[in-house]
Amino acid sequence: MSGHPLEDAEAATIKAREHLEGWVPELAEPRDLHDALEKAFDFRGDVSITKRDGTVVNGYVFDRRSGRSLEGSAVRIMPAGSAQKLTIAYSDIARIVFDRRDPAAGKSWEAWVRRYWEKKMAGETNIQIEPESLE
Repeated sequence: MSGHPLEDAEAATIKAREHLEGWVPELAEPRDLHDALEKAFDFRGDVSITKRDGTVVNGYVFDRRSGRSLEGSAVRIMPAGSAQKLTIAYSDIARIVFDRRDPAAGKSWEAWVRRYWEKKMAGETNIQIEPESLE
């Protein structure tokens, strides 16, 4: 770590997400599924969810609801290339695969603030840092 709080926080965040890219969690127990879907919710890339009927949904997990059972819990996903929003019961999920790429890696608020202060410390004025494209 660098010793700079913003750089250290960003490095820790990136490291925590690195292990998710390409991850295929083992879903042996209901708790495993709950944990994996919590991570999918925090993951900024897409995931592929294979349902028990063999259907595969690839997209961005934007919400999840944890109930008292797998049947009462659901994940909400926006399929890639679609404006549709699907709800999938946890009990219908057989497999989860995290994409190998986090499109927002290195584009955190902390990275933006660091770039701002680097420019300010270099004496620049009228600093306008535009958000970077996620693609």
